[in-house]
Amino acid sequence: MRIGILKCGQSPEELRGELGDYDTMFERLLAGRGFEFASYHVEHMDFPQGVHDAQGWLLTGSRHGVYEDHAFIPPLQDFVRAAYAARVPLVGICFGHQLIAQALGGRVTKHPAGWAVGAQDYDFGGENVTLNAWHQDQVIHRPESAQVLAGNGFCENAALIYDDRAFTVQAHPEFSDAFIEGLIEHRARGTVPEPLLDQARARMGTPRQSAGIADRIEAFFKDPAGFRARAQIRQGAA
Repeated sequence: MRIGILKCGQSPEELRGELGDYDTMFERLLAGRGFEFASYHVEHMDFPQGVHDAQGWLLTGSRHGVYEDHAFIPPLQDFVRAAYAARVPLVGICFGHQLIAQALGGRVTKHPAGWAVGAQDYDFGGENVTLNAWHQDQVIHRPESAQVLAGNGFCENAALIYDDRAFTVQAHPEFSDAFIEGLIEHRARGTVPEPLLDQARARMGTPRQSAGIADRIEAFFKDPAGFRARAQIRQGAA
């Protein structure tokens, strides 16, 4: 199965050589699952010819905000809407999660409570799932077509499903502790409050359920309708 990775940003140059760029992180996360990958650096306006160039699309993270004025964002939203209409399955992670929501009628803003950095715990239908996160922006109002699969007290819309068309996650299953440490060193100074960085370091080594999210991504790409039928919708989300 061919998966197109839409690279919406790049990892810091200081980390890229050792830990990889965003597309290679997802290739590692999803290795051995019967996928072949093609990468498109959409942040640099490298777009596929059409939504059927792959059998599924994965939108990565980015240092940008989806509401900012960048040349790649309007055509990427158009691409998402076209893939959604054509029922080509979409997966979005962090920025990708937010971009899909915005493209389909949701709203994304900086969260007034600030940042989530490092290991965070999420309720996936009664299952506690710990994943690394790195974000200040959130989906504040989700599209009408979206239902909540996971959340916590800080991030209500932490994972969303859009019928059998899209599955998105705010956290980063592809981020290792080493990568979080690198972000702390190269992107956090003067931006993320020191107490949050201390908390992130304190939780390094906590077991993560990244493989479980990889299982979900695989299941969604290979059988979107079956994935939706089995999904545990989180009750009580506003």
